[in-house]
Amino acid sequence: MAKKLTVKDRERCIGCYSCMFACTRTWYGAVGIEKSAMRVKNYPGVEGAFSVRVCQACKQPECALACPTGALRLAKRGFGVELVRELCTHCRKCVRACAANALQWDEQLQIPIACRHCGICVRYCPTNVLTMQEVV
Repeated sequence: MAKKLTVKDRERCIGCYSCMFACTRTWYGAVGIEKSAMRVKNYPGVEGAFSVRVCQACKQPECALACPTGALRLAKRGFGVELVRELCTHCRKCVRACAANALQWDEQLQIPIACRHCGICVRYCPTNVLTMQEVV
């Protein structure tokens, strides 16, 4: 059964960014959070409140529908998206179209960073904010 990444309990997030570090290190071999397929942000002025943005694993993803070249498309597993890098024209229409505001952008390579729903971020979250949920 296929699984997708979901936010189980945002209130438990402590803003350690371990999930983002794990994603960046696993998929790009880099140290940092810039290439993570998800984002954790704190709410300005509110102590201890964090926004956790993850791909919603849409079955009809708006981000892919907005892509004029078909570079971002429905993943073969039937949910979420995958990138055909050589087709990307760097227009960012996909990022603007994501209703969940979850599709990330690689500033260095000028391409979208699509979540692979691999679960590496779940394994490194010390407070169990994230989980992998079966897709029906």
